[in-house]
Parts: sequence; C-alpha cells; structure tokens
Amino acid sequence: MKIHTRSNIDGISRRAQELVEKINSSRASNQKVMDSFQEKLVAKVTEICMQMKEHMYTVYEENSNEMQVKLQELSEVLESCIMLNNELQDANEALASLREGLAINKTLESQ
Repeated sequence: MKIHTRSNIDGISRRAQELVEKINSSRASNQKVMDSFQEKLVAKVTEICMQMKEHMYTVYEENSNEMQVKLQELSEVLESCIMLNNELQDANEALASLREGLAINKTLESQ
C-alpha cells in the first residue's frame, strides 16, 4: 500500500503542479490581453483627441473669419462716425460764423 499511496501522492502533486502552471499561463495570457486592450484604448483615445483638436481648430478658424468680418464692419462704422463728427464740427463752425455775421449785421443796422 505504501507504493500505491506514494504513486497517488506523486500523481496529485503532478496534477497540482500542472494546475499551477495552467493558472500561471492563464494569468500571462490575461496580462497580454489587458496590455493589448490598453494599447488599443490609448490609440483610440489619442485618435479621438486629435479629431477633437482638428474640429476645435476648424471652429477657431471659422470664428476668426467671422470676427475679422465683424471687426472690418466695426472699423468702417467707426470711420463713418469720425467723418460724420468732422462734418458736424464743420457745420457747427459754419453756423457759429453765420451767427456772428448776423450779430454784426444787426449791430450795424441798429447804429
């Protein structure tokens, strides 16, 4: 019976060692799967971030173009305001001269 028991113990030990090796092999396989998943996930996130950046820059460019148009319009309006202000000042000076001329004429007539 000792031989039979020893043989059983050796068999159990061998099977336990095989199970440990199988578990270790499964763990190594799991690690490879996780590493591959991580690489693919990082690549996908990087790709999506690049797409978002490209879209962001496209929006920036569109907004810049629109702002440039609006700034040009503002510049034209301000230039018109400056011209109108100058014309108003000229008209004000002309009216002041006319008023002075009328005052002088009234003074001469009353003498």
